[in-house]
Amino acid sequence: MSDYIAEIKNLMGQADSLTTTTPIKIIACLTFTLVCAAIIYCVYRFFYRGACYSENFAVLLVMVAVITAMIILTISSSVALSLGTIGALSIIRFRSAIKDPLDVGFLFWSVVVGLTTGAGMVPFALIGSLFIAVLYILLTFLRTSKGTYLLLVRYADEAAEEVSRIVDDLDGRLKNKTTYKDETELTVQIRFKGTDTPFLDDLRKIHGVSNAVLVEFTGE
Repeated sequence: MSDYIAEIKNLMGQADSLTTTTPIKIIACLTFTLVCAAIIYCVYRFFYRGACYSENFAVLLVMVAVITAMIILTISSSVALSLGTIGALSIIRFRSAIKDPLDVGFLFWSVVVGLTTGAGMVPFALIGSLFIAVLYILLTFLRTSKGTYLLLVRYADEAAEEVSRIVDDLDGRLKNKTTYKDETELTVQIRFKGTDTPFLDDLRKIHGVSNAVLVEFTGE
């Protein structure tokens, strides 16, 4: 009977520990995770082309990769801890909205790096990170150099004809038109290459134009 109980305890001990997680394994896993996360951080910092670069989000990408790797290490080392980890993660709610779609891609990239390195697939994580980095950099340089902007013009009724002529030449798309008592405000989406904006000077010279503002359009 005692031998039977000892055998049951032995089997329970084997089930509780799926793999042996040593300090050297943990350090090696986190080191390779940091290497891959550094690639993500550098690509995001130096080649990001969104409306507004966020240093906090860049740091978050590194933290997400490391934290995910730690979670995978925990799950792979113990059945009991894996169940507890899943239960703990199920109560987490993320309420911060991600405004740029590219940020979602970088976030998934960090999660995948943590998953692969935590599972011991270090070559896959390194090669995959380098491949994604090269792909993103190439797509960044291959993107069209034309930018999308919103032109906001506020003018008096007497300047309507001249403003309409200049706006029509820009081949833009009308987004909004607001009419006041003696003035009109136009919002037009336009695309052009470079930073030369002579049409702003032309609008400014028109008698009756109170202001002309050009802002980058990000779709938000």
